Amino acid sequence: MPQFARYFGLDYSGAQTPTSSLPGLRLYAATPTQAPVEIQPPPSPRKYWTRCGLAEWLCNELRAGPPTLVGIDHAFSFPLRYFETHLIPPDWPAFLDDFQHHWPTDDDHVYVDFIRDSLHGNGAARMGNSRWRRLTELRTRTAKSVFHFDVQGSVAKSTHAGIPWLRYLRRELGPRVHFWPFDGWTPPTGASMIAEVYPALWSRSFPVDDRNAHQHDAYSVARWMLEADAAGWLDGFFTPTLTPTEQVLAQVEGWILGLA
Repeated sequence: MPQFARYFGLDYSGAQTPTSSLPGLRLYAATPTQAPVEIQPPPSPRKYWTRCGLAEWLCNELRAGPPTLVGIDHAFSFPLRYFETHLIPPDWPAFLDDFQHHWPTDDDHVYVDFIRDSLHGNGAARMGNSRWRRLTELRTRTAKSVFHFDVQGSVAKSTHAGIPWLRYLRRELGPRVHFWPFDGWTPPTGASMIAEVYPALWSRSFPVDDRNAHQHDAYSVARWMLEADAAGWLDGFFTPTLTPTEQVLAQVEGWILGLA
């Protein structure tokens, strides 16, 4: 029997501002009886999702809806070296607060680059190094550092734009949602769960059909989660093969769902 009643796959975008309509921000949803379909934003003058609008929509859906597995395509945390360099406790909620304080990319009219260029916030006090990588990124062999900006395939901008919205969801939803693996490796029965995903793990496994790259990444995430749950594989992916020391590290740095 499936653990979840819905599966949301998100391809994320760190472009422009939190209220900008972004063609790179896509959402697909599936259920145990329905293949993934694209979910459009509520009717408005904006054609595409905004980061703010998507966070608010997710909040409403997860607060009222059935147990849902949400996969978001950006990093949820930073390498341990970042915590050590900036004297941040190895505690994810503390990291979220500290990051949003210095990188308030959820503020109106704020681009990630405004903070990078010292026009807003205090990003200079919380910079990283593109040579620093999380254990999960090293395990994939292809995922780039969360600090590797301005290169093709980079998730740095989407990560820096998205982390404050994880904080928003956590503050709004509380125990209704399990943030994996920070809240534990095994989600409680009946709870919704939000996890980091890396669409490149699965996107080549499914035909593209008429989807563009952003749509196909979101579709692939939703479809993989649907099929993994139906096949009974999720429990194995919730407990990847890690040493006890690596498990502790990954609960600080985060882990990519689907990476064994």
